[in-house]
Amino acid sequence: MTSSISERIAKIRASLPPSVRLIAVSKQVPAEVIRSAYAAGIRDFGENRIQEAASKQAELHDLSDITWHFIGHLQSNKAKKALELFQWIHSVDNLKLAQRLNQLAQELGVHPQVCLQVKILPDPNKSGWSVSELLGDLPALDQCKTLQIQGLMTIPPLGLKDTEILSVFKSTYNLAQEIQSQNCPDIKMQQLSMGMSGDYQLAVQAGATMVRLGTILFGDRT
Repeated sequence: MTSSISERIAKIRASLPPSVRLIAVSKQVPAEVIRSAYAAGIRDFGENRIQEAASKQAELHDLSDITWHFIGHLQSNKAKKALELFQWIHSVDNLKLAQRLNQLAQELGVHPQVCLQVKILPDPNKSGWSVSELLGDLPALDQCKTLQIQGLMTIPPLGLKDTEILSVFKSTYNLAQEIQSQNCPDIKMQQLSMGMSGDYQLAVQAGATMVRLGTILFGDRT
């Protein structure tokens, strides 16, 4: 990409409503490039590998107002480290993981913000609740009092047309409305983490409050 990171960020920001939070997905992006994005005003960064994030956070410890978002598949044995490193976990994808995080968060004295990852359409390549599973698990999730459940995260299957992608995002929005109407006082549905570089405009159209953008900001990664 010939334009600078700051120019790309400014262009994206101009295309987003002020209410939408831009999360720069910085996986495989070196710390000095994250610094450039920070200098251009980005304060939210998304990583999907614990070890890679830990080393970058150590290099960037002077940038104390960064909010770190974990957006990858989280294995149970890495849950404690994720809670130590990240303020947000977007990819809580099953009840067992939620309960494990809740227990560990209690022990660590932290209150992480989390999104529940949902699969609107069947997709063998993604983890997450189906709609019916998630609705069935709501009472148990409502007992995870240490977690601040803030909303839903979704990733559409690959290969869909724009109209189908939009439909997935709209269905996620509608599901959040349905969950909000259930009697689960500790489950909030204020955030919808959906939309990446190729489809974020469709996500915003459907009500996304957070978009996770990597390639469009940093270029292709290996």
